[in-house]
Amino acid sequence: MTDRGTQFRDMHVPGAPFVLANAWDVGSARMLVALGAKAIGTSSAAHAFTLGRPDMGQVTRDEALAHVELLAGAVACPISADLENGFGEAPDTVAETVALASECGAAGLSIEDTALPATHAYDRDLAVERIEAAVARARSLPKDIVVCARADGVLNGAYDMAEAMVRAVAFAEAGADCVYVPMPPSMDDLAKLCAAVACPVNALAAGPYTQYDLRAFAAAGVARISLGSALARVTHQAILDAAGPVLSDGNFGLLRGASGDAIDALLQAGTPD
Repeated sequence: MTDRGTQFRDMHVPGAPFVLANAWDVGSARMLVALGAKAIGTSSAAHAFTLGRPDMGQVTRDEALAHVELLAGAVACPISADLENGFGEAPDTVAETVALASECGAAGLSIEDTALPATHAYDRDLAVERIEAAVARARSLPKDIVVCARADGVLNGAYDMAEAMVRAVAFAEAGADCVYVPMPPSMDDLAKLCAAVACPVNALAAGPYTQYDLRAFAAAGVARISLGSALARVTHQAILDAAGPVLSDGNFGLLRGASGDAIDALLQAGTPD
């Protein structure tokens, strides 16, 4: 049987992107697989919401790893773990987190350069050191695992796209298997990023990028498209839209959802044989 990490690595083809469908529990993971997802990602925000917490550094490493292990055992496809900042500043801590994620069944993982729970970015040199440590540990493991290095400063307002480009190139040179700059200012910026780095690029389908289709991301040179917390936020919007009228004025008219039979069929179809 092909190693899930190797399987996941082979899916990363610039210009022929696949969708990394981010789930938040076993049910959502199995439904997404049944609908055609070839790989499942965790989402730090979506997972935090299930725990009643906000995003950005509010989930512990043990909780995140247990979540990864749960999803990895629930579906047969590769699982990529959103490991935020690696749960510590020191490169050695990041390396340890990589090893633990592999033990939990992750086929891939992402490490960002935000000094959580704050919103400022690590100094560039330290950010690169952290990715070097993650890659070195990943290469020493018995199972293949794809390391995605995130430059989150554009998303968080910590730095501009020019700095993100420099960091992304440095992360690729440090050995990252994939780089990720969430929410570049434009699709043109995303295309320039893809052309500048010597490894596959992950893009986020959120905000203004939801107006583009798969072909547009392919034309930009993207290899992977994450959904991030978008699907989880869609479900929370459904709660707002349907439960709001119920609890504010007793209107039950929007309580129309998928049938139990349809959901049961998808859950069964997404369950490993």
